[in-house]
Amino acid sequence: MALLKKSETKIKKKNAPALPLRDLIIFPHMVVPLFVGRTKSLNAIEEAISNDGNLIIVFQRDPNIEDPKYEDIYSIGVFSKIIQSLKETTGVMKILVEVTDRVKIIDFTTYKNYFAVNFEFIKEEYEMNTEIEAMVRLLLDLLQKYLSLNLSVPKELYATISTMENPYRICDAIAGYLPLKLKDKGKVLETISLRERISILIDILNKEVEILEIQKKIQDKVVKKIEDTQRQYILTEQLKQIQRELGKEEETPEIAELREKIKKANMPKNVEEKALEELNRLSKMMPLSPEATVSRTYIEWLCSLPWSISTEDNLDINHAKKILDEDHYGLEKVKERILEYLAVRSRTDSLRGPILCFVGPPGVGKTSLGKSIARALGRKFVRVSLGGVRDEAEIRGHRRTYIGSLPGRIIQSIRKAGVNNPVFLLDEIDKLGKDFRGDPASALLEVLDPEQNKNFSDHYLEVEFDLSKVLFITTANTEFTIPPPLLDRMEVIHLPGYTVWEKKEIAKNFLIPKQMKEHGLTENNIKFSDEAIFKIIKNYTREAGVRNLEREIANICRKVTKKIVETKKEGPYLITVKNLEKYLGPEKYSSIEIEKENKIGVATGMAWTEYGGEIIFTEVLIMKGKGDLILTGQLGDVMKESARAALSYVRAHSEEFGISPDFYKEVDIHIHVPEGAIPKDGPSAGVTIITALVSSLTKRPVDANLAMTGEITLQGKVLKIGGLKAKILAAQRAGIKKVIIPKENDKDLVEIPKKIKESLEIIEVEDVKEVLEHALLNRREYEKT
Repeated sequence: MALLKKSETKIKKKNAPALPLRDLIIFPHMVVPLFVGRTKSLNAIEEAISNDGNLIIVFQRDPNIEDPKYEDIYSIGVFSKIIQSLKETTGVMKILVEVTDRVKIIDFTTYKNYFAVNFEFIKEEYEMNTEIEAMVRLLLDLLQKYLSLNLSVPKELYATISTMENPYRICDAIAGYLPLKLKDKGKVLETISLRERISILIDILNKEVEILEIQKKIQDKVVKKIEDTQRQYILTEQLKQIQRELGKEEETPEIAELREKIKKANMPKNVEEKALEELNRLSKMMPLSPEATVSRTYIEWLCSLPWSISTEDNLDINHAKKILDEDHYGLEKVKERILEYLAVRSRTDSLRGPILCFVGPPGVGKTSLGKSIARALGRKFVRVSLGGVRDEAEIRGHRRTYIGSLPGRIIQSIRKAGVNNPVFLLDEIDKLGKDFRGDPASALLEVLDPEQNKNFSDHYLEVEFDLSKVLFITTANTEFTIPPPLLDRMEVIHLPGYTVWEKKEIAKNFLIPKQMKEHGLTENNIKFSDEAIFKIIKNYTREAGVRNLEREIANICRKVTKKIVETKKEGPYLITVKNLEKYLGPEKYSSIEIEKENKIGVATGMAWTEYGGEIIFTEVLIMKGKGDLILTGQLGDVMKESARAALSYVRAHSEEFGISPDFYKEVDIHIHVPEGAIPKDGPSAGVTIITALVSSLTKRPVDANLAMTGEITLQGKVLKIGGLKAKILAAQRAGIKKVIIPKENDKDLVEIPKKIKESLEIIEVEDVKEVLEHALLNRREYEKT
């Protein structure tokens, strides 16, 4: 065992000049050049040179600290002697120091104008024994292994260190000259015990050797891979040259396989020429080069597209009608259009596929209708959602110069379908965006133009693909956000929403059987009464489609399934009006949401939104003022103009209404449309605004059972409006008894179901005076009630 002695406090020094080093730790018996720039450090060196040239070097734990304190430095430093010094013109001083001993730092401070320390020498003594000798030998073996793996350190270092007899010096030399981490060097510096110092160095070197061995393995693999690639390339080139000399050049298996794929793809002649040209380029490239990968992927894309593969249309009209009726109730207009297409196709093969655009509120079956059409025709079906698409490359693809480029969604979907005549659904076309990357709507112009899509060009393919056989169907909630050039290329079919009776039939024939199947139920487990279905439609949903209706039916099915599992009783469980609340909770909507009282200054209007028809109320309040017109309820510009036109008409005809001609000078008129958080716009509220305004000024109440719609002019004419079916359906849902519509909309009544027309009194008007005659009640009769 080594006998170690530390010096006592015999040799102590106070306020000795000190030099703190930032990113460097040096050990005894080393001669090191240093560059010094800190003012206090320069002063310390000058102080040392002016005396005996002795300098204490300490080491900072954090190199970023500019003015270190005692706690910022290691507890052990080194005693050194300045051999040479040179001050440069930049103010930096270069010194050469010889380190002799370790010292213990007792205190570190600033004395006068330089760094200074109080320290004591550490005397290192040892006695060599077998354990220490064994540890030293192991350390030297590890050093030799380390030097053989780390080529950046000269191997001669081992010869120098192995000749040293003092184990302390061996440890310090290894720690000082090897490129170890600063933290590891600091640990060795502060370890006084010889055994511990050797142990720490053995651990450090073991770890470093392990890391170097892993690095070497990785490097060897990389080098071998590069060598194999180079060897393969050289042999391939040599083989090609030999074959050329012999006059029988052969292709590699990969090139031969791609050539066979090109042959089998049955491409158009110009596309095949392009593919073969690219294949010839590929054959001259290095197999593992990035360019070869791009070229190979491009050829595979060309080979995988269905250039001449089509499905045969089922032209049996009766079969198609049966499938369409199986999948969807109503929607006669759409079904009729598909049957017309089939009828013409049965007579001629030259007809291009129509480009249909289904416009309607959510949940009316636009997307599922596309699947039914594909099933009826016997075609494959593909769908692409365009909601939120902002990049033109999503439609037309990226050019092959970009890394990771691919064809656009159109070509990708055609490849996925595997045929060149699928039913292709472009969903949510009204929600396309655009930004600095281009306008996807403009890219779709070529896709959806029957005259142009025969020669559709994708940026990636760089060859034309025939889309004329594709039956394109697009869907939208509103046509107003679709760019006019794009809208012009499509045949728009409106799906305004379902009546209560249509919803009942859809629930009975489609939704309830579907949900029963999904929840593992049969007709022996659950039954719905017609009255219960009507109540779900009227009191638990408020929508143009049937999406929420399906959710409520699913909710009931889940509860019945849970009850069957818990009670082990299979039922049947009858869903009636009486027990409906037990399954769905309290009613979400009252049966009649209209005003039950005839009120002054409140008129009921009908509005259209992209989610279907709605009932809105217009309120007018007259108060003393200076003739201001106040409009609230988040009204759009068009609606504000309707309000001003209504006021101008009333002022011009004030005497006819029995109102003072100067009424507007002494009052403020406030027009408000409730649900102020929702933006509202459009001209069709004109008749509603003027009715509420005249009612408020004449104190005549408005018939609460009547709703109205129509645009007005300054001459008092009532003009045509859009979305009539959706508006009348909304009025019927809300319990309205009478509706006023423009006379010009008379032809649109053909689309209104017979049951709806029978349940409502529809009044057609041409002039505002007719509207007021039907809408305003007699004041005396109102006062009596």
